[in-house]
Amino acid sequence: MSRIGKKPIQIPSGVDVKMDGQHVKVKGPKGQLEWTVVPEIEVEMNDGVMNINNPRSSKRTNSLWGTTRTVLDNLIVGVSDGFTKTLMIEGTGYRASLEGKTVVLSIGFDHDVRYEVAKDVEVEVVQRPLKIVLKGIDKQRVGQVAAEIRKLKKPEPYHGKGIRYEGEYIRRKAGKTGA
Repeated sequence: MSRIGKKPIQIPSGVDVKMDGQHVKVKGPKGQLEWTVVPEIEVEMNDGVMNINNPRSSKRTNSLWGTTRTVLDNLIVGVSDGFTKTLMIEGTGYRASLEGKTVVLSIGFDHDVRYEVAKDVEVEVVQRPLKIVLKGIDKQRVGQVAAEIRKLKKPEPYHGKGIRYEGEYIRRKAGKTGA
């Protein structure tokens, strides 16, 4: 039994949820998202509360039950509040700037690295401390863009230089100690 799948989802005011069979459309002040629920899982709506049920318990449906509830909750939170990911850039001489929807990074290579951000994700570059702030309504898209930017220069364990998530702890290694 899924503890997460049993939890009901409260639908806030200003968010409209429509169901067409297994297809769920969520519309709110920030935009609209849609997702199709697998046929083995049932979704019920009544009085501003959404319940996710698992009528035929099997290994597949048990694993999808909590996931389905979490994805539907993320759709509702996304259209009402949105999601934010912040990337910190650390390193001597490392810079970031924004040209339209393209992030231009100077991160220790002999050339500038250009990353074209997806249309549905907003990007902002803060100079002190050097941060890239990503905002959007789709949690998966915001996280994917953040992961792709981080992958350009992962933080290294000796000096901590690179691009990391805000709040991410980099385990440092001791350097060589010579005689």
